[in-house]
Amino acid sequence: MEKAFASDCEGPISKNDNAFEIASHFIPKGDRLFTVLSRYDDVLASVLKRSGYKAGSTLKLIVPFLKAHDVTDQKMRKFSAQSLTFIANVKDTLRYVQGLAFSFIVSTSYEHFIEALCNALDFPYANTYCTRVSIDEYSITEEEKKKLKEFTREISQMPEIQIPLDAKSISALREEHQKAIERLDEILWEEIADTSLGRIYREVDPVGGKEKACAVKDAVRRVGIDVSNVVYVGDSITDVEAFEYVRESGGLAVSFNGNRYAIESAEIAVLSENSIASAIITDVFCRLGKQEVLRLAEDWTTETLKRSVNQTLLGRLFEIYPSELPKVQRITSENVRFLAKESSEFRKKVRGEAIGRLG
Repeated sequence: MEKAFASDCEGPISKNDNAFEIASHFIPKGDRLFTVLSRYDDVLASVLKRSGYKAGSTLKLIVPFLKAHDVTDQKMRKFSAQSLTFIANVKDTLRYVQGLAFSFIVSTSYEHFIEALCNALDFPYANTYCTRVSIDEYSITEEEKKKLKEFTREISQMPEIQIPLDAKSISALREEHQKAIERLDEILWEEIADTSLGRIYREVDPVGGKEKACAVKDAVRRVGIDVSNVVYVGDSITDVEAFEYVRESGGLAVSFNGNRYAIESAEIAVLSENSIASAIITDVFCRLGKQEVLRLAEDWTTETLKRSVNQTLLGRLFEIYPSELPKVQRITSENVRFLAKESSEFRKKVRGEAIGRLG
């Protein structure tokens, strides 16, 4: 094998946002708590670009709140296994691409979820990168538990921070959202950080932002190929650095039902309820190279597909889509804003409104 396929998990492979779902299940108003923290995470990573902070750190920020509500590693494993939902055809897609290329999953998700997903999809856990955390290793006092529950109620009542498209500083945000950010800074980095659970923020290292780029770099080192031979599939702000690393190295960056952060950083946009488009792109990339994939994305029609795609795979595509093909399009400076809006809306359709609008 001379090529590699690396994919985010939540979005291109599963419909879940596991951390959101765990918070929603175990914490009163946990869906709201997680959403507020996720928007705060987006601000710190994409607007303020705070030193030492990376996208995906919501998975670190939420852990003290999970601990305060008696969540354990066993509960996380059991819930993750029982709540798995997949993009259609993904097991066949992963099996197919593993026959073509070295295959890896690069995910911000907790290890509990990735273990469950690998078991369900027969994917090698050794070929995954994810957020390692054992919640059982941390202790909490009754007083700290009470305080965290107070913070839970306070944060869940905060407004969901809205980020204008071209926001470059906190002054671009509404005043009430600026105040929410200031208060969250106090709660998270002063009040919680000063408790025994504060070490969670020092020790848990989510695989997001630059860590995803590092994961891709490590994956190609392991198998002895160049990054130019990698197709990377992602869908969110946590994939931006991986997209940039892969495309700047000559590889291919593909957004699968991505939000605006993904669309703005990728080269190809896929809008699909079925993962077969990922298999087709990987197949063409492995056999014919990146430029042929880009040409195909510029003219994604039945006739063009017949000239480029493996016939067995093509037959399967036409079985799944007998009339209208899934949307695949090359991202350009002219269509990026339109695609970002269209893909973001399609994302909500596939994964649900609450998960679809997270960063």
